Amino acid sequence: MSSSDLPATTDSIAQALEAKDPAEAISMLYRILDNPSSSSEALRIKEQAISNLSDLLRQESRAEELRSLLTQLRPFFSLIPKAKTAKIVRGIIDAVAKIPGTSDLQISLCKEMVQWTRAEKRTFLRQRVEARLAALLMENKEYAEALTLLTGLVKEVRRLDDKLLLVDIDLLESKLHFSLRNLPKAKAALTAARTEANAIYVPPAQQGTIDLQSGILHAEEKDYKTAYSYFFEAFEAFNALEDPRAVFSLKYMLLCKIMVNQADDVAGIISSKAGLQYVGPELDAMKAVADAHSKRSLKFFETALRDYRAQLEDDPIVHRHLSSLYDTLLEQNLCRLIEPYSRVEIPHVAELIELPVDHVEKKLSQMILDKKFAGTLDQGAGCLVIFDDPKPDAIFPATLETISNIGKVVDSLYIRSAKIMA
Repeated sequence: MSSSDLPATTDSIAQALEAKDPAEAISMLYRILDNPSSSSEALRIKEQAISNLSDLLRQESRAEELRSLLTQLRPFFSLIPKAKTAKIVRGIIDAVAKIPGTSDLQISLCKEMVQWTRAEKRTFLRQRVEARLAALLMENKEYAEALTLLTGLVKEVRRLDDKLLLVDIDLLESKLHFSLRNLPKAKAALTAARTEANAIYVPPAQQGTIDLQSGILHAEEKDYKTAYSYFFEAFEAFNALEDPRAVFSLKYMLLCKIMVNQADDVAGIISSKAGLQYVGPELDAMKAVADAHSKRSLKFFETALRDYRAQLEDDPIVHRHLSSLYDTLLEQNLCRLIEPYSRVEIPHVAELIELPVDHVEKKLSQMILDKKFAGTLDQGAGCLVIFDDPKPDAIFPATLETISNIGKVVDSLYIRSAKIMA
């Protein structure tokens, strides 16, 4: 960085942006910021220089420099309105977020800014940085710290009645409780977010996020038809905005179709006008799962899970539902295979279904305990013994009902005799 400053003018900015070397452009923008002038025009030019500088530093992946820029700009923030300060701070934090592998740096940067905003009594900015910090902690799986931060923040924001921020916080709280597997609290937080959103204008991206979270919670409760409609709403909102989350909404729509045994519709949705825009690994993974489900083939299902591990196994929402689908497919296949037998060797069943023997044995024992079929495992002989379904005997229920009615008659006679004796 040069010690000599540049005048804070539009010509200086144009000169910096015309520089062929990014390092030279960055150096010139720093020199504009070093200019001591504090006239209204100079301040406006410096704001523009900060915006250009943060973009260049992001393109060059210089995250540490963006962090030191925020510290360096603190004297400048005292010269401009608080709203503009908030815009610049959030812009620089967003720029750091766009650089891959900077989650720890973002957390420490947000913590630094929270301390500074507390010291400067900038409540509006602090609340937004704290909300951002809670989201980062949640992504980092530091759930306890994120929950503590959100609990205090939601009370404070509710008192101020900042509805737009409340929608953000309630949505974040819903996602956090969902990650902790606390569905009742996740639903309560989402309902609060919807209530707040109904009272104000909510940007389409925010509305899409609410619909996406609603779909995830409904899918968790196995209400896949309702979940599909919410994912569709979210997809339409994100698709119109060209938001990258559109492909995930479409992926979850396809998941819902598979879970309600309408896997044949998946190919049609992917080949539709909207679906063709997002053809890629995410949709290919769901198509592979749909094909395996249509063919009732565990082998194809496991191949899909192996080939598209990043899209299926590493996505916690898809993984959870596919685990349930895999169990259902496995049970259906096992029931179909053992149906003709009264006694069958477990290795033979494992060979037919193309799975390890211990895995098949474990699943069969679980199915017997769950009363999916009547039978027992003869582990000494390595066989499965299947019993005929026991026919319910009508005598026992009728006997129990007769005894119950006799008891009622005796009680009635006792009450009458007690009244006579009295």
